[in-house]
Amino acid sequence: MKIMVPIKRVVDYNVKVRVKSDNSGVELANVKMSMNPFDEIAIEEAIRMKEAGKAEEVIVVSVGPKGATETLRTGLAMGADRGILVNYEGETEPLAVAKVLKGIIAIENPDVVLLGKQAIDDDCNQTGQMLAQIMGWAQGTFASKVDLGDGSVDVTREVDGGLETVKLTLPAIITTDLRLNEPRYATLPNIMKAKRKPIDEKTPADYGVDMAPRLTTIKVEEPATREAGIIVENVEELVAKLKDKGAI
Repeated sequence: MKIMVPIKRVVDYNVKVRVKSDNSGVELANVKMSMNPFDEIAIEEAIRMKEAGKAEEVIVVSVGPKGATETLRTGLAMGADRGILVNYEGETEPLAVAKVLKGIIAIENPDVVLLGKQAIDDDCNQTGQMLAQIMGWAQGTFASKVDLGDGSVDVTREVDGGLETVKLTLPAIITTDLRLNEPRYATLPNIMKAKRKPIDEKTPADYGVDMAPRLTTIKVEEPATREAGIIVENVEELVAKLKDKGAI
């Protein structure tokens, strides 16, 4: 069984994101970049499946700039077998990425595609669902538990009312949520081994995909600064303050 894990290079979650001075987007120059945290969870789950003898190969894929090679190396150091970089320097959109992934799937024929439920930069939460639609595959989203069987997979997913378990017939698309697992740290020996693992470099044109953005960002602004709260002595004063503010 083969598992494919698409990953994305994003601004590190510890970095305070800053808006460009011309409000055209987010400042990326000289900013620490790393793997999308939800994608780390997807890689960890794929590696655990391999360690359990349920999968033979784990492939990591990234659609993005040349710098995403280092992100792929991180996935390889965690335990993936090889990587594919689809080199594209512009802004990526979920549908275009899904079309590229479709092209890769046609060549690699994975049984399971595991990816993070969303990226922390654009928060779209669309790529997995779009990929499942254009592939015509079963999908399990927001997975908090994955039990891979023979020809099927049970996915426990988080819904408003609690947990829901669905049985998917393979091949399938699964998007991972935070509570699925705790990603491992790459050890130094594995980091060194990752440097020797292969990464194939492709372009969107190799898969016949036009990556030109179909959406235009008009303006990006930081959220308004929150005002300090007011301490009141009793309920009557609270109600009076709310009336003054027009809240009630």
